[in-house]
Amino acid sequence: MRKCIIILSLFTLILSACGRPTDKNTNDDDKSYTIRVAYLVSEEQSTHLAAKTFKEKLENESEGRISVELYPNGQLYPSDREAIEAVQLNNVEMTIPALAPVASFNKKFMVFDLPFLFKDYESVYKTLDGSLGQELLKELESDGLKGLAYAENGFRHISNNDGPIEKPEDLKGLKLRSMENPVHTETFKTYGANASPFAFGELYTALQQGTYDAMESPISLYYTNKFYEVQDYLTISGHFYAATILLMNNEFFNSLPEDLQSLVNEAAEEYRDEQRQIAQEQDKEWLESLKESGMQINTLSEEQIEVFRNAAEPVYDKFKSEIGEDIVDQAIEINK
Repeated sequence: MRKCIIILSLFTLILSACGRPTDKNTNDDDKSYTIRVAYLVSEEQSTHLAAKTFKEKLENESEGRISVELYPNGQLYPSDREAIEAVQLNNVEMTIPALAPVASFNKKFMVFDLPFLFKDYESVYKTLDGSLGQELLKELESDGLKGLAYAENGFRHISNNDGPIEKPEDLKGLKLRSMENPVHTETFKTYGANASPFAFGELYTALQQGTYDAMESPISLYYTNKFYEVQDYLTISGHFYAATILLMNNEFFNSLPEDLQSLVNEAAEEYRDEQRQIAQEQDKEWLESLKESGMQINTLSEEQIEVFRNAAEPVYDKFKSEIGEDIVDQAIEINK
């Protein structure tokens, strides 16, 4: 009898142990997650407008298991680099920075910042959404970051208070704010500008006080941050294309159940498509508004662009080995 009791007890323990993984999965399915998203741009810019749709999709389709908190206007961090570092450390779950500062974490991303690499939006999307862009997203996981998708700030243009920029020599000696990316800074130094990085959130005041004479930015940021109040001349140059990137802490992403991981990936792709469409519509609308505000706007001709492109060849030579010759060659081939 005692032997039967022992066997029965052992059988009960085995059944109990077998049931534990199911209990754990049930608990995971019931668990809720909060995603805080930090970014620098204002509520009227395309990043925020598409982020609202991203939030709605995740909250509705997760049936409340995910809640999303949006923090625009640099509320949490004054620069993209600080926001990326915060995501890397899991101090915040997600950010949507400009792509250029990501090169500080993985130098291969500098390939997308090479001057005048992209001819048009079609070549941009072919590069970013194709094998080259996706391979580099995957590499971020080793830095604790999950690259979800590329979105857009648009092509970048040059402004200043001295006069129209029509040739590289017009930049000589100008104190120009560049992004925190060595390719950007070196490009403008090659053109003769006194270029250096500076926190975006403090740039308006720096221009107002004369700490900087010039800057470069997508059209959307000139308008939403009212840089037209402190910059008189805008040259439509398209010297760099400015992508943005949806970055999530990789450990946090991997902690999500598989169905929620799939939902986040799906929402990120939908965000990308919506945000790009809004961004291009806003560029057209806001360029007209910049003209109405009194900015003097000139557009570089193809011949003028070719002069700038040729003058920037030393930048390609300088960074080719650092980025990876094969990666640079691949990007150039895609954009022929």
